[in-house]
Amino acid sequence: MTAAPSPDRAEVTPKVAWLLAATFVVAVAGLIYELIAATIASYLLGDSIRQFSFVIGVFLSAMGVGAYVSRYVGDALSGFVRAQLALGVIGGALGPLLFFSYAWYGTVGLPLYGGLIAIGVLSGMEIPLISRVMKGIGAAEFRFENVLTADYIGALAASLAFPLLIIPNLSLMAASLAFGALNLMVAGFSIWLFRDRLSPVYWVPWGGFMLAALLGLFGSERLVSIVDARLFEDQVILSETTPYQSIILTRFDERYRLFLDHSIQFDSLDEHRYHEALVHPAMGLAPRRASVLVLGGGDGMAVREVLRHDGVERVRLVDLDPRVTELFSENPDLTALNASSLNDPRVEIVNADAWAFLAEDQDIYDVIIGDLPDPKSPALSKLYSVEFYAMMAERLSGQGIFVTQAGSPTFSPGAFWTVEATLADTRNPLDPGGTLDTLPYHVYVPSFGDWGFVMAAPLLPAADRDPFLPDGLRHLTPEVWRASQAFGPDQGPREVEVNSIQGHPLVAEYQRGWDFWFR
Repeated sequence: MTAAPSPDRAEVTPKVAWLLAATFVVAVAGLIYELIAATIASYLLGDSIRQFSFVIGVFLSAMGVGAYVSRYVGDALSGFVRAQLALGVIGGALGPLLFFSYAWYGTVGLPLYGGLIAIGVLSGMEIPLISRVMKGIGAAEFRFENVLTADYIGALAASLAFPLLIIPNLSLMAASLAFGALNLMVAGFSIWLFRDRLSPVYWVPWGGFMLAALLGLFGSERLVSIVDARLFEDQVILSETTPYQSIILTRFDERYRLFLDHSIQFDSLDEHRYHEALVHPAMGLAPRRASVLVLGGGDGMAVREVLRHDGVERVRLVDLDPRVTELFSENPDLTALNASSLNDPRVEIVNADAWAFLAEDQDIYDVIIGDLPDPKSPALSKLYSVEFYAMMAERLSGQGIFVTQAGSPTFSPGAFWTVEATLADTRNPLDPGGTLDTLPYHVYVPSFGDWGFVMAAPLLPAADRDPFLPDGLRHLTPEVWRASQAFGPDQGPREVEVNSIQGHPLVAEYQRGWDFWFR
């Protein structure tokens, strides 16, 4: 006697199979919209931890509302199709809307959270509606767990695809429009598959929305150019999004400016002031400078200054984003700015996280230079923590010197002195129980304003000793160096906490200072 097929196997009809596949697809799209919103908010507003936390919280709460609201949808099948049409429109427009809102009005709050709530509510309705459709087509015994499994697998696929496939190949605008079109394709196939139960009138809005999504997708590069032209004063000659950051390069005549995540990194008119101040005091005071480590600084400007000094035998540059070091190694306009420093045979480029690199590295360096991003978030603040500096100190030679950019003692004095206090609290590997010597200083850089640096070492040379300065510097002189060590009363030392990965007081100090001046 032949055994009867199991209920699961018996119910797998083409319509049921499609509904499971649709669950997977819409889960992918929903999470991609969430990631796009959080990433754009991080680029435009900074503080990625806060932006991702807010976006995830609002989105999940809205999904809960959507799940509850779904009970009031009379016909589950038509409700599912309408939800996909709405998601295609709102989700597809989310990326362009956020960028255009910021470019023209300087704000993204209303479109960001309004769009998130709408997408979350519609996404929350999907699983309850799909489950009801399954029951309506005679799949009552098909296990509900299978629907949830398809949904969770879709979320996993989206979380992997976003950094590995989507960001390297699509702009955030194009990604938003592409997944809007994907939701519309789910709606279109559902309309066709269930044509015996759905009115053909659905094809009219579907066709209009799909045409708009495809036109937007094919014109996404033009949309990006329009926004960039509005956001940046000069001609945008390069605009890319890597798995790590947004890269924008602008040009006006012979003037170049680099923006990472929409924050300026250098202006070719005055970058020499910043890089001369960052590099030459430490290099000029170090008794030996054969081996140099540069953390960050993938543009090669700091390396250019390092190579001005005699006696440099090797320079190791550690920068997270390989695309940045590639651009500044190969692009003729950019190699002209850094004097082809990254192509010097003494220079080794390592594309890695600075923390992970120091944790594994066993080499010893005469000079270590920290040209790292500002501590806007805990992920960046850890590179200014006592734990990070302890690893750094272990890599210094006995007479080695470390220097880091430390932000503005004018705009964010609390953050600046937190960096100094953290270095001053870092254990001295040559003096058990002792800590590093520190020397804070600052210079004026027109693009940034008053900008500060902190030098540290197991034993710093006397404060009144002038560093050796190579010929040809455009700003730094012995007189400028001595003046740079003076701080006015409104910039001077203050009581601050040591920065640690356990608490990150540096992030709060940084945000408090910049918000006071610019928000």
